[in-house]
Amino acid sequence: MDTKPNTPGHNWKTTSIATIALVAVMGAVAVWKFRPDSTARAADASTSKSDTTLSSNVESRSKVPVAVTPAQTRLFEQRIEVQGSVEAKNTAMVSPRIPGVVETLFVNEGDMVVAGQTRLFATDSVKIEKAVQIQKLDLAVARCAQREAVANLERSRADFEKAELDYRRFERLLEKQAVTPDAFEQQQSRYRQTQAMLRLAEAQMDLMNEKQKQAEVALAISQKDLADSVIVAPISGRISMKMLESGEMGSPGQPVFRIEDPSLVEISAMIPANFYPQIIPGQTQMKIGVASIDVGLFPISYKSPTIQPKLRTFEIKALLKDPPPVVVPGAMAAISVVLESRKSVGVPTVALQKRGDRAVVFIIQNNQARAVQIATGLETDGWTEVKQGTLTDGVPVVTMGQYLLNDGTPVTVQMEGH
Repeated sequence: MDTKPNTPGHNWKTTSIATIALVAVMGAVAVWKFRPDSTARAADASTSKSDTTLSSNVESRSKVPVAVTPAQTRLFEQRIEVQGSVEAKNTAMVSPRIPGVVETLFVNEGDMVVAGQTRLFATDSVKIEKAVQIQKLDLAVARCAQREAVANLERSRADFEKAELDYRRFERLLEKQAVTPDAFEQQQSRYRQTQAMLRLAEAQMDLMNEKQKQAEVALAISQKDLADSVIVAPISGRISMKMLESGEMGSPGQPVFRIEDPSLVEISAMIPANFYPQIIPGQTQMKIGVASIDVGLFPISYKSPTIQPKLRTFEIKALLKDPPPVVVPGAMAAISVVLESRKSVGVPTVALQKRGDRAVVFIIQNNQARAVQIATGLETDGWTEVKQGTLTDGVPVVTMGQYLLNDGTPVTVQMEGH
């Protein structure tokens, strides 16, 4: 490996370079130190401005951005939210009054019917019509037989009266010995025969009278069966269900149609037993909604007299007259039973903070957060009642950013709600 020897010329070059660098540095320092005054002032101003901006940004970053909403006087309610159902107040399960084939259906599901007017179906009407005709003929025969019995009775009475006269005459002649005993006995026998024939005619007359009554009753029954074979609507309403088709066998107690009156419905629900004392029919109100439609506020019309022992619930109902089209039997109802209602000052529930064992909200004073202790009451629709505290209607409370606050924290209001 070759090594270059240190010569006098090489050392001189190194010393010269170091000297030149030192002179350049000293010249730059001299230029800066002796620069003009205007340039110096500009540099100082720039530095001061930068310091002010930095200070402002630091101060801004130290404030907590919040949103506020004014406290309001609102209606607060204690409510029970349950699901219920819509039921028709007046319903009828219509079945045949007599057994037989359901011949004709005059209506169908969805049809409106009028009580005592609209025909629903007919059962064996042709057969019963023929039976009525037969009973009418039987009654006519009975009446003819009765007239025959009357005529026979009149004849038997006339024969008896003549035989009685002859018998009395022969009785007197026998006392005078004007006739033989044999002749008297013949008249006596004839008298007794006509007397028996008279009693027979009277009995036949009674029999014919009873047969006529029997025929009249049988005709009335047949006519009633004929009337019962065609069923008319017992109530006004709408056909909600059909259970039998034409041609099927029907019998009493086997429904053919179900009729429901849609003009008067009941909203029914089951609620827990612990609320039983608070429900007062005629006073306690329930809010009803069906198919996302607010139907309104209605008084409870019925409270079950007993509590179901297994489920520990009881039934309540409210009546709706002429309800909206969506409120039909079988629909589900959203029910809110109002147990208590009052107007008070309230704050948004999100504004409430639990600090230790205290419920507080934050208000803004002089751009600082101030904690206000309150006692809460009812909660309704995202708002909480202020039962005790210094809050009044219209005082803004913090509803965003409250989790970052303590009493005295600097804040800046970014947004106000209503």
